[in-house]
Amino acid sequence: MRQSIAMDRFLEMKTFVAVVDAGSFVGAADALAISKAAVSRYVAELESRLGVRLLHRTTRKLSLTPEGEVFDARCRELLSGLDEAESEVSSHSGEASGLLRISAPFSFGLLHLAPLWPAFMAEHPKVTLDVTLADRIVDLVEDGFDMAVRIGRLPASSLVSRPLTSTRLVLCASPDYLRQRGMPAHPSELASHDVLAYSLFSTGDQWEFSGAEGAVSVKVAPRLRTNNGDTCRVAALRHQGVVLQPSFLVGPDLSAGTLVELMPGWRSTELGVYAVYPSRKFLSPKVRVMVEFLAQAFRTRPWPE
Repeated sequence: MRQSIAMDRFLEMKTFVAVVDAGSFVGAADALAISKAAVSRYVAELESRLGVRLLHRTTRKLSLTPEGEVFDARCRELLSGLDEAESEVSSHSGEASGLLRISAPFSFGLLHLAPLWPAFMAEHPKVTLDVTLADRIVDLVEDGFDMAVRIGRLPASSLVSRPLTSTRLVLCASPDYLRQRGMPAHPSELASHDVLAYSLFSTGDQWEFSGAEGAVSVKVAPRLRTNNGDTCRVAALRHQGVVLQPSFLVGPDLSAGTLVELMPGWRSTELGVYAVYPSRKFLSPKVRVMVEFLAQAFRTRPWPE
């Protein structure tokens, strides 16, 4: 009986994720090779058991509710973990070898991945690394990458993601800048400050915060806009303005006092750091050992929060 319940929940989660990926019940039915009625039943039973609506349904499209977004992320983690466990067992006898192509964000790759590669190479002498650092999101399959390290809120996709750690966006500036311009007390006051903006934020120049008053979105007018976080950081250290940058980049500056966090009662976005790869099935030993290596390396966060 207990096994049957577990299997039903597994099928419900698998079906729900397939619906999100396909964008329709019909598409999910095709992907899973089951009937549309079965897909509808699994999703309905899942929503009934949880007591929440997971999907907004219209005649044109499906979209996730806020509860659905949370559940979708958790389902993907659980399903990914199960697939990884199966792949690890089935491919464990294979030795990690060959060329491993990895894409990673520039600043994170330079600061926190580059120090790890020598240890990995020593542990796995038959694996050759080809690491490309770029902040653009590459198509793993089309661009020929075996895996990627990505930071942010991952969109729903067929890719497998393994959470490694997290980082938060911190609003900060130098003490000298703040002595000249004053310390803002509310996000709305950023309109009167010089802003150094990272141009690849998914929200653009719309900066989001949450505090005791709830959520606030502020439109900033950058004095400097760049696609590189290090450039923002250096300009802030030279007293040129306010930055919103991840703790993995500015954490040491905050600890040293060369940058100061602004409005700590107003928090910005928490971003996940993930290992991402294309396929759940027949995971190659070289990808498997790298994902496990990174998961172990980031078990303790290597930057101050």
